[in-house]
Amino acid sequence: MNIKEYENYHERKEHGVETFPYNTYLCSIPLDFAEVPVHWHDEMEIIYIKKGRGVVSVEFEERQVCGGDYVIVLPGQLHAIRQAEDERMEYENIMFRPQILYGKQDDGTSEKYFRPILRMKVTIPTFYHEGEAGYDAIRRCLDQCDAICEARQEGYELLVKAQLLLVFFLLYTECADRTSHKTQQTHEQMKTVLKYVELHYGEKLTIEQMANLVGFSSSHFMKYFKTTMGQSFIDYLNDYRLVMASRLLLSSEDSVLEIAQEVGFTNISYFNRIFKRRFEMTPREYRRKFAQK
Repeated sequence: MNIKEYENYHERKEHGVETFPYNTYLCSIPLDFAEVPVHWHDEMEIIYIKKGRGVVSVEFEERQVCGGDYVIVLPGQLHAIRQAEDERMEYENIMFRPQILYGKQDDGTSEKYFRPILRMKVTIPTFYHEGEAGYDAIRRCLDQCDAICEARQEGYELLVKAQLLLVFFLLYTECADRTSHKTQQTHEQMKTVLKYVELHYGEKLTIEQMANLVGFSSSHFMKYFKTTMGQSFIDYLNDYRLVMASRLLLSSEDSVLEIAQEVGFTNISYFNRIFKRRFEMTPREYRRKFAQK
């Protein structure tokens, strides 16, 4: 996968084509990239684990996942993917806009069945493992979608829609808990900050700038960020830049100095030091180990 495709998920890329925004991406951690930092987008995403083990977090709930598991991420939910210790993980990202299933003209089904799930008015599981309610039937739908898209016969879009409609039927009838209306914690300020970092991580970013972005004082912003994310903003920013640097080391032939500057580090010695602390190897060693695998 091209680095910009994954880096700009919400962002500046449409998934699929405008008339049928549905697409899949095959990914591998750590061979394609070390991790996918916390991000969000307007599409619905299903993370379908094919092989190995890894760690997925959704709305700051973190779980270890393995081959056969899948994770349903609703539009707007914060989520991330990373390596589990020395494990490798191959997975498929299924991305689509739910609106392709019910269109602009409401026939009553969107308000009754789709929106309660998409707006999290009813509770559905996020992580799906073998043996759980709905697991087998939904997994068959996902496999069918893959087979349909591979064959790509005339009218394949209708078949994909049919499978996705069945997924929503199963979510609503077998997985949703309509007696429990879980209060959803809002992370709108955090989403604003994270999106800004995604788009501007190569520039100089300050605590004061981020605090002004969400209308906080600097001290309140630092406390809010640390409480929500479990690390300081500066540590998060450095981690994000290092992940972007690790991708560029594998996807470009730029020098280590050029990559460090591109992701926002002005001091090459500092970049090399924290890169080695983060990945337990130097940038050059990282490139030699993972490039062309």
